[in-house]
Amino acid sequence: MFQVQFREVEMSALHEERSRREELERKLQEETRLREEIINQQVKLREKQRQQARPLTRYLPIRNKEFDLRQHIESAGHHVEACSHVIVTANSCRGFLHKMGNKFKTWHKRWFVFDRLKRSLTYYGDKTETKQRGGIYFQAIEEVYVDHLRTVKSPNPKLTFCVKTYDRTYFLVAPTPEAMGIWIDVIFTGAEGYQQFL
Repeated sequence: MFQVQFREVEMSALHEERSRREELERKLQEETRLREEIINQQVKLREKQRQQARPLTRYLPIRNKEFDLRQHIESAGHHVEACSHVIVTANSCRGFLHKMGNKFKTWHKRWFVFDRLKRSLTYYGDKTETKQRGGIYFQAIEEVYVDHLRTVKSPNPKLTFCVKTYDRTYFLVAPTPEAMGIWIDVIFTGAEGYQQFL
């Protein structure tokens, strides 16, 4: 009789031990799954930040005198004719963009001119191009990228892009997704400030 009771106690203890181990194993698996989720989220976030932090290398600054900006943009897949918001020629690109002010952070519609001959991106109050409001020389442009992280409050976050220079980041809003794509690719052909990354 004593041996049977001892055996039952032993079996009960083994059963409890197995249950405890199964519970610990389940908790371990759950903890591992949660950690993997957190790691995956961090990797995705890091990748997104890395894409914005490192300049695009699709276009190096192109100084070739025979370079045709319009032909280059069309060969990149843009339909310049279909985009009425941007005027692209062999040496320039023109069109309206909204720009966030540096001091008061308000948005203003400006006429932008990307000029390969003057090697600058300038902006004006209107199409007449008489009163220049500001500009950026190619040597100062370090990066051009879509504002995926939505770092500013924009009138249209999906169409907001950034032109980063050594002393300031310009926040711009294009009228359409196609216009934004054209402007980003155009500006990058003149970006010379990021050569330290090469």
